[in-house]
Amino acid sequence: MKHSYFMLHLAVLCLGLSGVFGKLISLNEGILTWYRVFLAATILFFILKWYKIPTDFTFKEKLHIAKNGLLLTASWLLFYASIKYSNISIGVICYCMASFFTAIFAPMINKAKFRLSEILLSGLTLCGIALIFHFDTSHQLGIVLGIISPAFASLYAINNERLTKKYNAICINYYQMVGGALGLACLLPFYIQHYPISTFIPNVLDILYLIILSLCSTVGVYLAFTEILKKISAFTLNLSLNLEPIYAILIAFLFLNEAKELNLSFYAGLFLVVSSVLLQYWISSKKSA
Repeated sequence: MKHSYFMLHLAVLCLGLSGVFGKLISLNEGILTWYRVFLAATILFFILKWYKIPTDFTFKEKLHIAKNGLLLTASWLLFYASIKYSNISIGVICYCMASFFTAIFAPMINKAKFRLSEILLSGLTLCGIALIFHFDTSHQLGIVLGIISPAFASLYAINNERLTKKYNAICINYYQMVGGALGLACLLPFYIQHYPISTFIPNVLDILYLIILSLCSTVGVYLAFTEILKKISAFTLNLSLNLEPIYAILIAFLFLNEAKELNLSFYAGLFLVVSSVLLQYWISSKKSA
């Protein structure tokens, strides 16, 4: 179990870089997301071939797994849109709403009882984001997009928790990335019609960032999450993801000078979000004692 928690936090640290790359890469959020899932699918394809992992699933099974990839792709698209319309700090803080949506969706989907502790802890995160939204009017569009993103991420994690009990982790992620790439490719013409873009082709620096993003912050992270979900719950995973903004914000402050864009209400909201994480760890340790 300790190994699973160590891997979880290492993965969250790598995931924190995905928001930073979202700001650094000059492409539109739709094109950026498509390149991310396409490159991830390509990397996973070669991993499957290299290790000779069998992929003899039925078409129905492949389709079922791929559909879950659409949820993740939608989450990424909205996440990057949030960052493009606001900044890294706002985008990653809003993503913390995943634990709130999981606390609501998981009992409904799994037909289980609602857990009061999960609702209260997630409510603390919600209060933090509401505080930022109310006082920071300059980033409200980014905040709205950022709040919708983790709803899709939550549904993805809940469904993935079931898939990990039946299928190989690499196969799951491969078909999910393929599903996301194909699904987004079908939607991009309509997306571009409403949100025109200047270029489809990434520059040299964008290509470097996209490769790192796809290899480290996508394939590595989500393979780790898929394995971790065999030992811990989707709620614990999503709540631990609340640490992602801390890593991302520190990087944004140190290297992108984002601190000047944020006001006191942001830091008050961040305090509430971090408090929800610390309280969850305290409650978990009391239960295991």
